[in-house]
Amino acid sequence: MIARLSGLLDDFGPDWAVIDVNGVGYLVHCSAKTLDALGTRGDRVTVHTELQVSENDMRLVGFASGEERAWFRLLTAVQGVGSKMALAVLSALSIEDLQRACAAGDAAMIARAQGVGPKLAGRIVNELKDKAGGLATVAGVAMAAVPAGSASADAVSALQNLGFKPNVATLAVARAIEELGEGAALNDLIRVGLKRAAG
Repeated sequence: MIARLSGLLDDFGPDWAVIDVNGVGYLVHCSAKTLDALGTRGDRVTVHTELQVSENDMRLVGFASGEERAWFRLLTAVQGVGSKMALAVLSALSIEDLQRACAAGDAAMIARAQGVGPKLAGRIVNELKDKAGGLATVAGVAMAAVPAGSASADAVSALQNLGFKPNVATLAVARAIEELGEGAALNDLIRVGLKRAAG
């Protein structure tokens, strides 16, 4: 599977970009926010990607960050939300707004996205409320749960040394702690955290 593309921004439109990787142009469908982050034609860019395969279509979807890709995966897991709908939500709301809306059960905020009616917005909020709470705490509160000098802090540091951004590393370790329990050993936290961060 193609997980990431690095190359030159060759062309773009309202919901897509072409990334030239060593002479091969990859058509990548993107949210408006990702397109804004990519810059202008000729810029060197990196996008995180998700390959979507259906009976009659195969498309590469691109994201400016691993967090945006994680939310895309959560959204498309909701019944009735396809890749276009998920990108519409990610175009209308920042990751922070989306986290807050799901955690607070604010369906009206989700319904701002083009093509998302009140019923579907309610389903998205209901299905993602618990998951959003976990993701949202990492952005703010969960850092407090990673005391300096602890195994979890060392695991976050190890993931950052491997090239993961601080918020991605913190999120991955928080998920590893949920999975393994509070007293997990450093090596186990790094191992599971690495899977979560790379996923």
